[in-house]
Amino acid sequence: MLQTTYIRENSALILERYKKRSFDGEAIINQILKLDDDRKSTQQKLDNQLAEGNKLAKEIGQLFKEGKQEEANQIKEQTKALKESGALLKDEQNKIAEELKALLYQLPNVPNEIVPTGKSEDDNETIFEEGEIPVLNEGALPHWELAKKYDLIDFELGVKVTGAGFPIYKGKGARLQRALISFFLDQAGEDGYEEVIPPLMVNEASAYGTGQLPDKEGQMYYMPADDLYMIPTAEVPITNIYRDVILKENDFPIKNTGYTPCFRREAGSYGSDVRGLNRLHQFDKVEIVQIEHPNKSYATLDVMVEHVKGLLNKLELPYRVLKLCGGDLSFASALTFDLEVYSTAQEKWLEVSSVSNFETFQANRLKCRYKDENGKTQLVHTLNGSALALPRIMAALLENNQTAEGIKIPKALVPYTGFDTID
Repeated sequence: MLQTTYIRENSALILERYKKRSFDGEAIINQILKLDDDRKSTQQKLDNQLAEGNKLAKEIGQLFKEGKQEEANQIKEQTKALKESGALLKDEQNKIAEELKALLYQLPNVPNEIVPTGKSEDDNETIFEEGEIPVLNEGALPHWELAKKYDLIDFELGVKVTGAGFPIYKGKGARLQRALISFFLDQAGEDGYEEVIPPLMVNEASAYGTGQLPDKEGQMYYMPADDLYMIPTAEVPITNIYRDVILKENDFPIKNTGYTPCFRREAGSYGSDVRGLNRLHQFDKVEIVQIEHPNKSYATLDVMVEHVKGLLNKLELPYRVLKLCGGDLSFASALTFDLEVYSTAQEKWLEVSSVSNFETFQANRLKCRYKDENGKTQLVHTLNGSALALPRIMAALLENNQTAEGIKIPKALVPYTGFDTID
């Protein structure tokens, strides 16, 4: 959420940057500035009434001392009227605050200056590519056929137990999934991330804190009886650990990692883009989260991207890094890099990670702050990244490593799987 002071001081810049998103925020910003003026005017009236009330209270006290009880009681009537007027002003102030907050929730984050202008994923910029795309034998299969052939994943059984988008992993498929989770967590630990096991459900305040509400309400599973949401990613509970926290400068950087199942309602139901593991309602992911000093967050973003690149190199997967255009940025992000692996059997790129800097957007909602060297309270910057999302990694590993003898396991995973071939 943007701060009203920032909006007032930088409205022209914000509107210019919003063009990168193809978002017209002028009407909302004008309403915000008007409401902010109303809020200040109401606060001034309240302050004046408070000062007047304090002045009258002193007069009343003095009159009682002088034995002028009748005059004192007359002035007390004035203070009663002031209190009634003040209560009305307070109600008006609360109403303005609620209207202002509702409008602020409608504004997305301001894209960083290096974000490309664009409307969709077609306008994203490829900034890096690594690895050779393997040449497969004739008759190579997509991962959903390989999963069936080697009895690794049962999509039909998942439909029976729950529904579409909830696969059941079996045998070596389950062991490979567990191996990937352990490998990603161990790599994060080696890079200084502290592991946490967060809840899989969050309350409304947490969902608002990281920007899932009100923007992505329809994408989350909601349990009305308990007023709780299933998490779409570990980013939500991990980042909310620092909600309403004031840090010290020497606390930075704060680095957490966590594995969780993730739950998303918007998986879709038709076409090759949602076949097999390509898009699920429940999937596993290891997340990395950093709480950082504002002066260092963009250098940290680059380091986080390098961490994910390192994982993909060790998995021996061809991949590329995209700088997302404004139209493809998430609501809360200021700058995002997506990493995609190439699926040879499907002949397309699959997104496996998004690494984002949210600057102060989440921190303002979370009220996550730090004391600077002058003792002044400032907002932190928050960052997170997938390191990694497992379904499409699994899909690419199965498809790209298939041979006539079976599916080869990358060397980095063998100590975790206990086998080097699926046959």
